[in-house]
Amino acid sequence: MNVTVLDRNPEAGRQAENIDKRFTGFIDCDVHPFVRQSSEEFDPFLSERWREHRRTIGGRARQGLAKATNYPRMSPGNGQRMDAWPASGGFPGSDLPTMQAQLLDLFDVAYGLLAPLVGGAAAERNVEFGAAMAVATNEWQLARWCIPDPRLKASVQVNIEHEAAAIAEIEKRATDRRFAQVNIPPRGLEPLGRQRYWPILRACAEADFPVSLHLGGTNGHPSTGGGWPSFYHEEHPSYVQTMQTLVTSLVCEGVFEAIPNLKIVLVEGGFAWLPALAWRLDKHWKRLRAEVPHLRKAPSEYIREHIWVTTQPIEEPERPRDMLSTLEWIGVDRVMFSTDYPHWDQDDPRYAFKVPLPEEWRQKIYVDNARALYHLD
Repeated sequence: MNVTVLDRNPEAGRQAENIDKRFTGFIDCDVHPFVRQSSEEFDPFLSERWREHRRTIGGRARQGLAKATNYPRMSPGNGQRMDAWPASGGFPGSDLPTMQAQLLDLFDVAYGLLAPLVGGAAAERNVEFGAAMAVATNEWQLARWCIPDPRLKASVQVNIEHEAAAIAEIEKRATDRRFAQVNIPPRGLEPLGRQRYWPILRACAEADFPVSLHLGGTNGHPSTGGGWPSFYHEEHPSYVQTMQTLVTSLVCEGVFEAIPNLKIVLVEGGFAWLPALAWRLDKHWKRLRAEVPHLRKAPSEYIREHIWVTTQPIEEPERPRDMLSTLEWIGVDRVMFSTDYPHWDQDDPRYAFKVPLPEEWRQKIYVDNARALYHLD
């Protein structure tokens, strides 16, 4: 679906020089690059074996349907802004000059963290091919985006079902500061807190890479506990439930106790639900703590110490000032701004918050928190 939204102040958004300077120079923690036309764009970064595999066999994602996504939820171009289709051709998000004009230069963005939703590396059934596509996607990010515009920082793509390859790729990129984080889709074959994933999470922590959990992905399992929903209107809210499940798994399985320097970033999953989940976990931990003796602190303490969130999409409570209380509970130093460019529901920094933020909070959310977490000197 696409929704045409008129700029609430057209003159302010038309030229970079007219932008409110309070909302420029920020760090964008969710920018989506896309391929121009097809996955052939990854071929220069694949060996001949995997190029032939891609051409003759193709990708096979772990999903419920064979040839289509679980829900035909978006228009061609994966639900992008109508004005983001490049004049030169290709899909929205595939043209660097367009991205610069509509985001990076328009708002004088200090840094943009790339979140590729292409390549299919993480959900690939053939884990060796998935590992090869992860490497190709990482090299593609450098060649197409980070080298031409150093403001863009790449995210290390891995297939966590291929432990050795995932760890090797994390270690390979650890000293390359063009990479800022490791991206792991939240819907995996098993909950991320399971011990079989700990070596990969430990490698992320040792490389000082935060783990970005961007909502979405496919794992072949129904997205709800009761099976496949009938409508995308049911599917869409389940993304947030996935994030809640992730946090619960990481906390209760003892990941943060075992890997005390692990940092988790929840991207595009909202955040107003986090206090309520923490309260519920604390309540039940008091009754069930004998079952999880490895938890030496209340679940809410682990959440506050190890979890960061990005802003888009921002919940809009009926009483706007309730948002300030929510941010205060999560910790203003744990919230980072994101636009979700070039999706149709992306956030404009001028209108993202419906209630004015204290100046100190705004500086942290728009700039300082991401700069500190990702070591963006």
